[in-house]
Amino acid sequence: MDIDPGVWFLSRSERGNLATDVHSGGAGTPSWSEGNLVKPLIHGATYFARLHEELTALQPGDRVWFTDWRGDADERLLPSGPSIGDLLASLARGGVEVRGLVWRSHGERVSSPISGRSNELLGREINDAGGEVLLDQRVRLFGSHHQKFFVIRRRDDPSRDIAFVGGIDLCHSRRDDADHAGDPQALTMDPRYGPRPPWHDAALELRGPVVADLLAVFAERWNDPHPLDRRTPYRMLQQRLARMPRHPRQLPETAPPPPPAGPHAVQLLRTYGVKRPPFPFAPFGERSVARAYAKAFARARSLIYIEDQYLWSTEVAAALAEALQGNPELNVIAVVPRYPSSDGLLAGPPSRIGQLRAIAMLRRVAPDRVGVFDLENDTGTPIYIHAKICIVDDTWITCGSDNFNRRSWTTDSELTCAVLDTTAADPESPGPEAPRRLARDLRLQLWTEHLGLDRGDRRLHDPAAGLALWKASAEALDHWHNSGLHGPRPTGRVRRHAPEPVTPLQRLWAVPLNRLVLDPDGRPRRLRGTAQF
Repeated sequence: MDIDPGVWFLSRSERGNLATDVHSGGAGTPSWSEGNLVKPLIHGATYFARLHEELTALQPGDRVWFTDWRGDADERLLPSGPSIGDLLASLARGGVEVRGLVWRSHGERVSSPISGRSNELLGREINDAGGEVLLDQRVRLFGSHHQKFFVIRRRDDPSRDIAFVGGIDLCHSRRDDADHAGDPQALTMDPRYGPRPPWHDAALELRGPVVADLLAVFAERWNDPHPLDRRTPYRMLQQRLARMPRHPRQLPETAPPPPPAGPHAVQLLRTYGVKRPPFPFAPFGERSVARAYAKAFARARSLIYIEDQYLWSTEVAAALAEALQGNPELNVIAVVPRYPSSDGLLAGPPSRIGQLRAIAMLRRVAPDRVGVFDLENDTGTPIYIHAKICIVDDTWITCGSDNFNRRSWTTDSELTCAVLDTTAADPESPGPEAPRRLARDLRLQLWTEHLGLDRGDRRLHDPAAGLALWKASAEALDHWHNSGLHGPRPTGRVRRHAPEPVTPLQRLWAVPLNRLVLDPDGRPRRLRGTAQF
């Protein structure tokens, strides 16, 4: 290995949570795992197809453990089915151990009485078949369980164990592909996304010792001794009507970790808010997601590339601004949705105000070295960016459930994988500072799709020149739209991101609503109002 993961990854003390069993070996052992094989899965259709392939190969005695924020039992994994509910229920009836933790309450519209039933219906279908999928409300007040991962273990062959981690929920709107025509089973969003909103998302497929680490993440949450529901008559009644217990059944004994499978080191990063009663495995919370970004950004030399659903907190922007100030050669490229998922008169201003402030902070520091873009499909319909990806200097990558906002970094439960490849992208130029193959390949895959270029285009291979390439692509497509669509449509899908402004009158109520409800601060009180996590 010619790269030291400790230079990029957090040590146990830097992570700041010594109570967890995850990455918690004895003195001198790393707080990450090595010998893993990581494969990025871009687009929900790709992820669902792989999940279907692995699940349908299971035998009695195998195990499937998963967490989710939202699950729709009728969401099809393939165009012809089966649905995720039917498949998991069938596995449970056939002797596969199926366990899951899904957030008790969620929804694309918090006020909708229908959306709060999706997770309940998914759990009931699987539980009636002999599984155990539970509604979990053990979170900070106004927070959510946002982790999304699957762990699949084989009874007789640990080398075939596999896990999936990312930002893709088991729900409607997620099964889209590179053409971005949208999922036929669509959620209702801002009407400018159309009846089938185009959807860009990502996950990771993992093999090797990290699978056991992910089981430990699941087990810590599962074994939390506190009741699954809040101790109020309303919550207890809801849990009873859903035919859900207040405590999970005991987990079976843990199995040894799978054998090494590849050249990738993986560190699991998490967010847990400070709450009462506390998480036994994070009594003071955990903010390793935020701390890992701060450490990686401080090492960035040429490019920080981000795909994110929000990018709307000044605390998050401060970490990027500090990196830009510290290195005059550093560029930042961010890809975000053109509009919030709900951009009405009441929901829109609180959603946009945080992003407007974050972008303004970055542009004040480095106006010529920051580019924020959004995407549209070939028909001109905006693509909703739900992916949570970060690539630093073609070396360090992250993919998981966290967004670039204060809520994800301090309040909601999140899980993200940071990955380092021990293989240099160019075998002729090895060394600790050389770009890594996995990171470069992921960036090239994303850029070829978004910019409409061939992978062999040499302009794609220089991350330092990437911002100029993105600006040129966006300028060409913007000009084509502004000139009335005359002539052939320019190559690519990139547009310059220009969120609608928020008026001074709207700011009076939008700012407090953003800070208190949409983007709350789950840090200990001594850290609030600071840039520390």
